[in-house]
Amino acid sequence: MPERREYGYSIPVLSHRDLSPCVDDAVTDDHSDALPFLDDASSQAPGGALGGLLVADFGRVLAGPYATMLLADLGAEVIKIERPGVGDDTRAWGPPWANGQATYFQGVNRNKQSVAIDLRTSEGLAAARALAAQADVVVENFRPGVMARLGLDYETLSRTNPRLVYCSISGFGSGKGAELPGYDLLAQAVGGLMSVTGFPDGEPTKVGVAMVDVVTGLHAAVGILAAVRHAEHTGEGQRVEVNLLSSLLSALVNQAQGYVGARVVPGRMGNRHPSISPYQTFPTKDRLMVLAVGNDRQFVTLCDLLDLPEAAIDSRFVTNEQRVAHREALYELLSQRLRTHSADHWFHVLMARGVPCGPLNSIAEGFALATELGLAPIAQVPTGDPVATDPLLGGEGDTSPTTADTVANPIRLSRTPATYRAAPPRLGQHGGEGLGAQEGAEPARYPDTASSVSDVSS
Repeated sequence: MPERREYGYSIPVLSHRDLSPCVDDAVTDDHSDALPFLDDASSQAPGGALGGLLVADFGRVLAGPYATMLLADLGAEVIKIERPGVGDDTRAWGPPWANGQATYFQGVNRNKQSVAIDLRTSEGLAAARALAAQADVVVENFRPGVMARLGLDYETLSRTNPRLVYCSISGFGSGKGAELPGYDLLAQAVGGLMSVTGFPDGEPTKVGVAMVDVVTGLHAAVGILAAVRHAEHTGEGQRVEVNLLSSLLSALVNQAQGYVGARVVPGRMGNRHPSISPYQTFPTKDRLMVLAVGNDRQFVTLCDLLDLPEAAIDSRFVTNEQRVAHREALYELLSQRLRTHSADHWFHVLMARGVPCGPLNSIAEGFALATELGLAPIAQVPTGDPVATDPLLGGEGDTSPTTADTVANPIRLSRTPATYRAAPPRLGQHGGEGLGAQEGAEPARYPDTASSVSDVSS
């Protein structure tokens, strides 16, 4: 059992840390009754690759919660700080609903503890500071400057917690873009993603999910793990900063490097690829399918299976560069033959010989395929506390224990696999119900955080 120290709250001191902070009066006020979940937090700490890592999660909506859920899946103990009576915005982002919660919220908040703390009050701030004082990691996506005004910024917290890894997620960085709102759709638009998404004769189109938020969350998780590794070796924490725009530009990979390296500004090509052919959708007898032919050997095999031997030696199609230059003619030739059979027929015939292809599936069909392939895309999480509808929805809930379905973590580790310990929590389920929001609580002299947060959302 890790050594424990008391600073008003019973918060676990992780075994790899030597803590002797000079905690200010605001932190040492006794609020242990308001946060009883911290009394046995160390005994409940999960195992896994990140077992023993304590994460104070001030993030909301998507990018931050996705990053912290990945850490939680791998064993970190994640305490989600939410505003009393409101909680994470995505709690209200339904339909769809499942088990009384918005599925949007469920998608990025499993394996976490929820604590309701009002950061606009002195008592709430004391609770938040006490948690941050002993956390290994703090994650936040308030608009730059808000956490400093709350006394929860890296500079303040690192003075008493020098090993702290502090991750800030914003829309456009902490410099000239600090005041810009960080919406995923906005980032897709101004970052250029929409300019390369859609058909040439149509309007630019956003990606079907908040992909910039997801990529930013992944970058945040990687940055956090790198900083934790450094802290383990040196005892020095550090700030980790990620933002939507920079993450998007990095995720544009070949399109972005085409501009940076050759000053080529790409445009919309529909489902075609700027550098590879055939690499797009094609019609079949019943529905669309994709061909993703990445080299000359695969193209020769494709021509053989389609009974088009002349195409394999046609000077217009012999190399990928030539196929790209003559993609229109190649498209017509292949489409004529592919229309003779169904997408499923071609999927089995072509894939059996190593030609990458597949039908355009729905999400339901995508899960069915993953299940058929033995990838186990759906996991079950115990609700722990019996299934109950979210307090925001006014329900009283069921009283029978059960499990809930969740999208499985895609990372497979042979020794320390991801675990599914708890369903997404109800607001304040693990303590601090309305801490700092009770009648008569002293307001802190800080801005209204509700109007100052960075909206990193879809």
